[in-house]
Amino acid sequence: MELHEQGDSGTRIGMFLATVNFGGTERVMLNLAHGFIDRCFQVDLVLSKSEEVFLNGIPPLATVLDFNDKRVLHSMPKLVRYLRPTQPVTILSASDYVNLVAIAAHRWARVPTRLVVSVHTTLSAATRAAQRPKERIIPMLARWLYPSTHRVVCVSRGVADDLIRLCKLPAEKVEVIYNPVVTPDLLARSSQAVDHPWLTSKDVPIILSVGRLKAPKDFATLIRAFARVRQHYNARLIILGEGEDRPALERLAANLDLNDWVAMPGFVDNPYAWMRRADVFVLSSHWEGFGVVLVEAMACSTHVIATDCPSGPREILEDGKWGKLVPVGDEAAMAEAICETLGGDSPVDPVFRAAEFHLDRALSSYLKVLGLE
Repeated sequence: MELHEQGDSGTRIGMFLATVNFGGTERVMLNLAHGFIDRCFQVDLVLSKSEEVFLNGIPPLATVLDFNDKRVLHSMPKLVRYLRPTQPVTILSASDYVNLVAIAAHRWARVPTRLVVSVHTTLSAATRAAQRPKERIIPMLARWLYPSTHRVVCVSRGVADDLIRLCKLPAEKVEVIYNPVVTPDLLARSSQAVDHPWLTSKDVPIILSVGRLKAPKDFATLIRAFARVRQHYNARLIILGEGEDRPALERLAANLDLNDWVAMPGFVDNPYAWMRRADVFVLSSHWEGFGVVLVEAMACSTHVIATDCPSGPREILEDGKWGKLVPVGDEAAMAEAICETLGGDSPVDPVFRAAEFHLDRALSSYLKVLGLE
């Protein structure tokens, strides 16, 4: 277990994560960590395994404990050894499997620390698509273990309703808190320069999407929709992110003769600057728990389109008031929505809605659930 920089003394909050990377859940947790520290709480970021390339997003005053384990389950004894002597006032975990390990460690440690877990995905949808046995049994384990927590935070009403139904949780155990997405740092970084020729000397509209290159994000439908858009608009498509579906997506773009019009630069440290310069942002997912990137794009004053997937986009966009909703997997409808948006059919500035997901608003709700306010 490796210990990095120690924060100031005070009320201690533990935050247990599998790792820190560019995923939406991790960005949300780091936003919370920054907010807790700004309010004079001490934060321990407890990681199963750190990834050095992403550590620059961690608050300088946070304490980082790196268990250096390849599997989250292997971190359970170390988490117990952290909880027993340290006894933070409260501990917050994020994502389904990590939550289960946190609950088991909390039981094993037998400490008075308040335990709150947060759920960031629609569990029924994730379970249906699961390929590994451990992922398919999560609902059964959650039904058994989640009642022993002090609270379960869900990042959207849809996620909460799904979890209550699937895991038979009492509604009073569940709290809905929208993700803290909009921060001063996000807004500042969105104005930074972007070193990409399509954006430094922009001459055609840019369609942008951001996320892991994996099946749930359904970038294949977006690429096929973009091929239809190209019949009407001289536009370009950029997809930021990395993942196992890259070869298949590259083949699809080549087969549709889009190599000169589709770019997949991989992971970038500052996607907000790209969002600020895009003409349209598209979320094409099969499912989401919330849709962090959707709010990030809106905060950058970029018009958005999203699939009407479970569970976040419809709530974020208020039934389509702030951006177009299209059916999941419908390339024709997605292409039509993109063309309409490029044609000027998006009179509402999404930045006003994005303000509802400011860090300060979420912080107050989290502090109440954590028993600190």
